[in-house]
Amino acid sequence: MYHRKHHPLRILKQVILYVLLIGATLLALAPLLWMTSTAFKPESQVISYPPQWIPQSPTLANFQYILKNFAFGRWWFNSIFAAVVSTALVIVLDSLAAYAFARLNFRGSQALYALILSMLMVPMQVTIIPLYLLFSSVHLIDTLTAVLLPTTGNVTGIFLLRQFFRNIPLELEDAARIDGASHLQIWWRIMLPLSRPALVSVAIITFISSWNNFLWPLVVSYSDASRTLPVGIGQFFGGASGVSGSAPQFGPVMAAALLATLPAILVFLVLKSYFVRGITMSGMKG
Repeated sequence: MYHRKHHPLRILKQVILYVLLIGATLLALAPLLWMTSTAFKPESQVISYPPQWIPQSPTLANFQYILKNFAFGRWWFNSIFAAVVSTALVIVLDSLAAYAFARLNFRGSQALYALILSMLMVPMQVTIIPLYLLFSSVHLIDTLTAVLLPTTGNVTGIFLLRQFFRNIPLELEDAARIDGASHLQIWWRIMLPLSRPALVSVAIITFISSWNNFLWPLVVSYSDASRTLPVGIGQFFGGASGVSGSAPQFGPVMAAALLATLPAILVFLVLKSYFVRGITMSGMKG
């Protein structure tokens, strides 16, 4: 009787909750929807009042403009190359380090692990000058190598993978060790196949972080040969015509931003189920 009496109240609470969640989702999507709408508008409609969400006369002129007047294809390739290579290196290096901290009880492992985790508290801005001097001394400034190498040491990836590895039963390793498997073989044949959700989570985090990286590529990229999309798009705000001090044209800016946003969104949508499962399972055990 008690549950029947309060059943309408529970339904009302659920309805309110869903309404709030839908409203929050629409607020979060509003900038993306406005960016997409503006990318297909002529400049006269972009600055019109009141604002129009749906373009009255959709056009591809903004996309044609950025492809014709800027090295957008080169920036795109540089960003893809840096993101893919850094993600691959992070997966290999972080998983090796995580396996060592999860399974090898060597002397000083806990202190070393704590020291590595403390690097999460060091902002990127603190390391820019030392990194710049290092890459300058080996003549790697204005190269893709300089752009991607600092992103290959991902402390978050080590933490997530270590947590996941600790959830894998020790019996599997003991059986492999009895068959004569080395630590490297156990890492390759047991740990990596069983840790796919966590690996995908680290890959998504690394790819999106590298794709959106702006400050470091801005410091080390002097030409289009190594310039990435975020740095290249930043040029638009000095005037989409390329003339310093001129007013930016918001149509081309939004068209470039849309093209730069799509890969990260697609990667997350394709792999989101692995991402949620990996993050959830990585936090199950300390």
